[in-house]
Amino acid sequence: MTFLRSARPAAPAVLAGLLLATLTGCGLGAELEREANPARTPAPRATTTAPPGPGDPSAPSLAPPSAAAPTACPPSGLRVTTGLVDAAMGLRATSLTLTNCGGAPYELSGYPSLTVLDDDHDRVDVEVLRGTDDISAGVGGAEEPGRFTLAPGDSAETTLAWRNTVTGSTVPAVHAPYLSVAPAPGGPAQVVALDGGLDLGDTGRLGATAWQRTEG
Repeated sequence: MTFLRSARPAAPAVLAGLLLATLTGCGLGAELEREANPARTPAPRATTTAPPGPGDPSAPSLAPPSAAAPTACPPSGLRVTTGLVDAAMGLRATSLTLTNCGGAPYELSGYPSLTVLDDDHDRVDVEVLRGTDDISAGVGGAEEPGRFTLAPGDSAETTLAWRNTVTGSTVPAVHAPYLSVAPAPGGPAQVVALDGGLDLGDTGRLGATAWQRTEG
């Protein structure tokens, strides 16, 4: 009579391996393996976010700021612009440019009509001279007035000169930021701000040369 020997119980390690292999297909085995062997657990991947591309609406605009719009042409068709002030040893000089920005020719002659204005655009009582020789000889510009026509786009220029001289304490020094400029007495005026203002000291005098056509 032959006796069948009963199979020996499987070793615990073998059973654990079979169980692990079965569960791996379901994803649970991988989790058990990571818990059993923490050293083999892969490190988490670092995630990076790509910068937004040019077509991405979240991308900041890199377009340069738009250029400032040019100064509009006044209704008179004449625009006045100022130059930088040249200052040396109390003598000041600058230029005013009158441009025909309209569509019709403009006849110009003589000297500009100038009114010095304070912070509130009120008139400051100063003497405006025709010519600059009494301020300083040879400052620049034509001293003798001429007559010419400014075609649309043409310009003319006058030179201003004054001194920042204080001779005493009884007369307050003048410092005015604005100047009202007309091509001629009774003509259309435009208020401009000068670079650093008009620091006339207590002399109270401002000289201007006759209009001269600007070449080029």
